[in-house]
Amino acid sequence: MTEHHLSDQQFSDYDLPAELQQGIEQAAFRYLTPIQASVLPQLLAGHDVAGQAQTGTGKTAAFLVAMFTRLKNGRKKEGVHGPRALILAPTRELAIQIYKDAQMLGGSLPYRLTLAYGGTGYESQRRELEQGADVLIGTPGRIIDYYKQRIFSLDAIEVMILDEADRMFDLGFIKDIRFLLRRMPPPEERLNMLFSATLSLRVNELAYEHMNNPQTIKIESSSMTVDAVEEQVYFPANEEKIPLLVALLKDIDPIRTLLFVNTKYTAESVGAWLRGNGLSTAVLSGDVPQKKRERLLQEFKSGKIGLLVATDVAARGLHIPDVSHVINFDLPQDPEDYVHRVGRTARAGAGGDAISFACETHAFSLGEIEQFIGHKIPVATYDSSELPVPLKPDYAGSGERRSRPSMGRDGKTRSRKERNPVARDRAVSASAAQVRRMPEVRDKAVSESAAQVRRVPEVNEPENEPENEPPGKPARRSVRAGQRETPAVG
Repeated sequence: MTEHHLSDQQFSDYDLPAELQQGIEQAAFRYLTPIQASVLPQLLAGHDVAGQAQTGTGKTAAFLVAMFTRLKNGRKKEGVHGPRALILAPTRELAIQIYKDAQMLGGSLPYRLTLAYGGTGYESQRRELEQGADVLIGTPGRIIDYYKQRIFSLDAIEVMILDEADRMFDLGFIKDIRFLLRRMPPPEERLNMLFSATLSLRVNELAYEHMNNPQTIKIESSSMTVDAVEEQVYFPANEEKIPLLVALLKDIDPIRTLLFVNTKYTAESVGAWLRGNGLSTAVLSGDVPQKKRERLLQEFKSGKIGLLVATDVAARGLHIPDVSHVINFDLPQDPEDYVHRVGRTARAGAGGDAISFACETHAFSLGEIEQFIGHKIPVATYDSSELPVPLKPDYAGSGERRSRPSMGRDGKTRSRKERNPVARDRAVSASAAQVRRMPEVRDKAVSESAAQVRRVPEVNEPENEPENEPPGKPARRSVRAGQRETPAVG
C-alpha cells in the first residue's frame, strides 16, 4: 500500500486479541485504510455498520478483524450445532478470497473455518459442515441447500456479514438473503455488517430491515472511479476492434491485464484471436468448471498468464494484486459494472490504466457511464490505416473440445456455414433446388384440392333414395356438418 492510501491509525492502537494481532503482523498490515479507520471503532463498540468504499480499500480486512474480535470476546450457545458467524458473498470467487483472507488473519485463533459454494465439492463440503464450523463462508444457494437438510442451525449466529450487497440484488439473491436473515437470532442479539462499493436505496432498505440501527459510513472520493486510474476511450468501428486490441496489447506488453467482455461467446472468440496472434491468454466465464476457474485465477495472480479475458463474473470482490491494465472490449450496459471493472486496477493505492472501446454496438452506454462516474472519459485516437491485419484465431489453445463460435474482424460471430465455403455453397444449391421444385408442389396441391371439391356434394343435391323406404314417404336428405335439420310439418 502506498502512504497516501493509508490513515495515521495503526492496528496496534486497538485492543485486539493477541492471536489476531499476530495474524495482522504476519499479513504485513500496520496502518489502517480510511474505511478501516472509520468502521472499526463502531464495530468494536458493538454497533452495526453499513459501509461503502471503493473497491480495493480494505473492506474485507475490516469486517474480518471485527468478526474475530467479537467471537473471541463472546461465548457460544450451549447445545446448538451451527456456526457462530456467517459471511455471505455473491460469487464463488469472492467467497474463496474471503476464506483465504480469514485463514491468513485468524490462523492463530481456535476457530474452524468452513467454505460452502456451488459448482463443485458437494459431498466434501457437506462432510466439513457436519463436523462443525465456527465461521461459515459461502454463497446463499449452497448454504440454504445444506440448511434445509438440517446439517447445521443458524440459532447460534453472533456475527452476520453481507459483502457486495448490491451484487446480491443484481444476481437475484435477495430472497435467499432474506430467508437466511429471518432464521437467525434477532438483529439486536448479533453484530451485523454490510459492505459494498455502492450503497443503493434498496441496499439501505435491506440494512434497516435486518440490522440493528446500522451506522452508514461512506468514504467519499473525488470521483466514482479510483483517482489513480488513467482512463481513456477509443471509438473503433466493429471491424476494427480486434486489430486495435492486438495493436494496443503488443504495444503495452501486458504483464497482468484484465480484458472484459459482455458475453461468454465474445470471451471465447476474443481469447482465440489473441492466442492466434501470439498473446498468452486465458478465458474466464460462467461455463468454466470451478476447479479450472480457480487454477486460471491462481496462474493469473502468479504471473504465469499475462492476459485474462473475462465476463463480469470476475469483476466483483476479487483482490488480484498488481493488475496494470483493465480493457473494456465491450462497454457494460450497467454503469456500476464499469466502476467495478475499472476497480480491478489501481488497488491499495497503486496506479493503473483503464482502456475502453466505444464501438458501434455498445457506444450508447458511454453517456450513462460518464454521468454515473461524474466526469468525461478522455478520448484517445488512432490511425486505422496503420492497424495490423490480425492472424487467424486459435481455438485449439483453449483446451475445450466443443466447437467455438467464430468472430470476424467486425467482432460478430460466424456460423459454420459462413466460415466454410463448401458448406455455404451446398446450402445455397439445396435452397435453389427447393425453390425450383416449388411450382410443382403448388400445382400438385391445387389439383388435389380441386379433386376434393368435386367429390363434395352440394348442400341441396339429393342423394340416392335409400333402399326399403316406405312408399309415399319423402326421402331424407343428408345434413352437412354445422347445419340443422328442419323437422317436417304436418
